[in-house]
Amino acid sequence: LDRQAKDGRLPAGFFQVVLRSRRTRRTPVGPAAHRSRVEMLTHAAALAVLLPLASAFAFSPASMLRTQRTSSLSSSSASARMPLASRLSLRSSKRASAPLAGASMMADHGFDYDVIIVGCGVGGHGAALHARSQGLKTAIFTGGDVGGTCVNRGCVPSKALLAAAGRVREMQDAEHLKGFGIEVAGEVKYDREAVAMHAEQLSSNVAKNLGNSLGALGVETINEAGELVGPNTVKRVGTDKTVTAKDIILAPGSVPFVPPGITIDGKTVFTSDDSLKLEWVPDWVAIIGSGYIGLEFSDVYTALGSEVTFIEAMDTMMPTFDPEIRRVADRCLISPRKIDGYTSVFATEVTPGEPGQKPVKIKLVDAKTKEEIPDSPLYVDAALVCTGRVPNTKDIGLGNMGIETVRGFVQVNEKMEVLDKEGGSVVPNLYCIGDANGKMMLAHAASAQGISAIENIVGRTHEVNHNNIPAACFTHPEIAMVGLTEDQAKAKAEAEGFTFGKSGGSFRANSKALAELESTGIAKVLFNKDSGEVLGVHIIGIHASDLIQECANAMAAGTTVQELSMVVHTHPTLCEVLDEAFKGAVGMSAH
Repeated sequence: LDRQAKDGRLPAGFFQVVLRSRRTRRTPVGPAAHRSRVEMLTHAAALAVLLPLASAFAFSPASMLRTQRTSSLSSSSASARMPLASRLSLRSSKRASAPLAGASMMADHGFDYDVIIVGCGVGGHGAALHARSQGLKTAIFTGGDVGGTCVNRGCVPSKALLAAAGRVREMQDAEHLKGFGIEVAGEVKYDREAVAMHAEQLSSNVAKNLGNSLGALGVETINEAGELVGPNTVKRVGTDKTVTAKDIILAPGSVPFVPPGITIDGKTVFTSDDSLKLEWVPDWVAIIGSGYIGLEFSDVYTALGSEVTFIEAMDTMMPTFDPEIRRVADRCLISPRKIDGYTSVFATEVTPGEPGQKPVKIKLVDAKTKEEIPDSPLYVDAALVCTGRVPNTKDIGLGNMGIETVRGFVQVNEKMEVLDKEGGSVVPNLYCIGDANGKMMLAHAASAQGISAIENIVGRTHEVNHNNIPAACFTHPEIAMVGLTEDQAKAKAEAEGFTFGKSGGSFRANSKALAELESTGIAKVLFNKDSGEVLGVHIIGIHASDLIQECANAMAAGTTVQELSMVVHTHPTLCEVLDEAFKGAVGMSAH
């Protein structure tokens, strides 16, 4: 800045802006004023970089400074909708940059809003935040459920239960503690109500924060549920009022799927929605389904003292996991614990019982022969139904628009635009994100789709590459993956004519894992030997959910295994397990 001032490349008043901001920051101020001054400093710093480019775009330094000061100090000015950086980028490339958050709302096209979002889960919330960052006047229908399934009945509270249960499991493992020279005298106990309160309080706090963030950015929240009643129009359910928007995003999420014949009472037969309340810890729990949700709850229940019986309709337990990861998981998550199970078996009838008095009755039928198996009926204290989720699209007014779904899933193209039927035509100005479109039923995928939808709404074509989105199962140890499974990668290699490659790393050779006495686990990288492209990565081991992000980022950036093999990893850290796998892919050895 000094150098540019001496050279006369900074306009008069530049340092006055910076210094005035620095002086006033010494006085205690509210958060809004503080943010305004920080923004002013940020804009001033950006000018130092952008001003040398100004001559190429015929802007005067003084007018640019006025534009920057106006955008930070007057959110109602129309000129603030796109800051200098955006205008420069727009003139130098075909892709416009995002305007400042807090820019003036538009909605000058005859509609109430630029964007209406129906549903306030993680996907809807992400879409709303990005819409405001683009200066769009935005409203969101919450249906009284800010945070949706993830925050209130899924990802967030389940992690609280898993964290508490994990501590109990660790403290009860005398042999593991002995390795550290630690001994716990007496019985390890837990307070069920306090554990449940931890999960409930976490959900409540996160939901409150999400709601506050919407208000802070100027998103109008509508507490009723939303129903499409025509093009660009959404009804406030329970009233006769409607609102309009140029574009509408559907984000209604999903609900647990309960197969026919299973009766839910919420006490002895329940879905994950009720299980997260942890109203009691049954001695014996049958978990119907052994996917992500079922596996995580088996981790919680066994740590808290329950015995678990899985009832799985597929030929193998944990059918959605990579086969090699599945074998390791069976050795460390199933076999050592009080868990048994059935495969290729349906629970065709489940009759609720009474806690502590009457058992739950489960009729078991062979999935292939459709005949009742010898162990049927099975009597347990409780049954948890984890048979997947279905889109929550029944009451959002799709029929009013003549939109056909496939098993409830709204059909969309890669830009998240709604199709009127499978393979049909685009419904103008209507988008659908998250679980309701079925592309990838993960909270962070929904958020990515919401951001993508807004990008397309403002005219910047964008498509989400779902192959690069990671997933995780938060058991102890954790499981995480991104991209193709080994079977899928081999099939792709055969179909496209390239050489398939696989390389692995082991937690048993990792200093940090050994220090933690958590050496169980592997990481494997699947790749194209000819091009070096990473096709998939699978990890089971301590903190796998954190380690996978490096791999997802590499895949998204198109980084090859050759390049990854030369990346330096901190020592000693768990991520060196990946370093071993990357180096092994190109014939190198990791120390």
